[in-house]
Amino acid sequence: MEERVPTGARPVRALARSPGPVPDHGQVWSPGVSRRLLARYYLPQRHTTLQGNACRLLRDGVEAYPEMLEAIRRARRSIRLETYMFVTDAVGELFGQALAEAAERGVHVKVLYDAVGSWTSRRSFFEGLRQRGVDVRAFKPFSLSRGLRHLFRRDHRKILVVDGTVAFTGGVNIAAHWAPEGQGVAWRDDVLKIEGPAVHELERRFLATWRMMFQDRLSRLRRRIRGGVSAPEPGPQRGDVGLAVLSSRRSIHRAYLHAIQRSRQSVLIAAGYFVPDRRLVAALKDAAKRGVEVSLLLNGGKSDHPFLEHATRAFYETLMGAGIRIFEWQRGVLHAKTAVVDGVWGTIGSFNLERLSLAFNHEVNAVFADPRLGRELEDSFRTDCGDCREVDLAVFRRRPLWQKAVERVLYFFRKVL
Repeated sequence: MEERVPTGARPVRALARSPGPVPDHGQVWSPGVSRRLLARYYLPQRHTTLQGNACRLLRDGVEAYPEMLEAIRRARRSIRLETYMFVTDAVGELFGQALAEAAERGVHVKVLYDAVGSWTSRRSFFEGLRQRGVDVRAFKPFSLSRGLRHLFRRDHRKILVVDGTVAFTGGVNIAAHWAPEGQGVAWRDDVLKIEGPAVHELERRFLATWRMMFQDRLSRLRRRIRGGVSAPEPGPQRGDVGLAVLSSRRSIHRAYLHAIQRSRQSVLIAAGYFVPDRRLVAALKDAAKRGVEVSLLLNGGKSDHPFLEHATRAFYETLMGAGIRIFEWQRGVLHAKTAVVDGVWGTIGSFNLERLSLAFNHEVNAVFADPRLGRELEDSFRTDCGDCREVDLAVFRRRPLWQKAVERVLYFFRKVL
């Protein structure tokens, strides 16, 4: 069924395609269409956007780490850091020193790291931070008495909020994996730097997890009765980007589906880990059948989870048979979790398009409907495709029999990979 276009909005005709692996369709909407109207079209009704944010797209640790460290060094009141991996390597030491120095000058510093994601890290490192005034704690340390579900439900979020005025979220953890070549492994990823009212929402998500994990039930009840001490009120507007901060796994999944179903020209998804459920596969195939350019940027043989990568390839024939293009990243590990639709709707965060993110993990994504930021994310995707190998369906079908067998076996176990 054809989706209705919001009253007063009119898609413009696609411009001529530009050369390159992924075509540039140009503007999909008339420049005069308001961002609020675009948000109403691309976002589900329950996903309200906070207007007035200034946003910057940061590529990899090369751009993200200096900005994050500078914000920490400028902090005067509070720092909230939530991360899946806090590794005690050169990058971890650099962040640890900056956090400790902030605490020593009177900044209230809270750090929450996932116990499983950071299992290789030295306990003495975190104890040293505590001694210097950093309130650093592990999310759900491993315990056999609590069962496997406790082990599976991890804190996969990546949030840094400084002084309630600037925040960072995306796929980058605190580890040398994201440092540039020569200093680290140079994993490919994206981070969104945010200033404006949406910072308050990210801080609220952090504080809610902190209280859930480290305050007993009586303390939480008392806080609710007296109104509690919450994050500071939203700050002044800093830009013109409307953001929805989503921390419910199903709301993030629903946002993906809704935007894909509303797509008119292009759906571009970069996914470090991609084992989609049936609804997402159906939405992508339906978009391609409507004539929408659907392109996926996936890992190309260098993933840090090779079993999952084989499970991903079990979907290739179905997707490419529907007209979906697949590009495999060739420069190391792809860890990004981003998407952009029609150069307008986009999302950046921690949510992977696979079972663990959908069923178990604590996640957070920023979702927007903004032509400028959408165009920037789209250009980044097209640039990345220049470092990719496009998968040819005819060649892929001739892969060895053993590889097909491995893919089918791992596809069967895809819900537990």
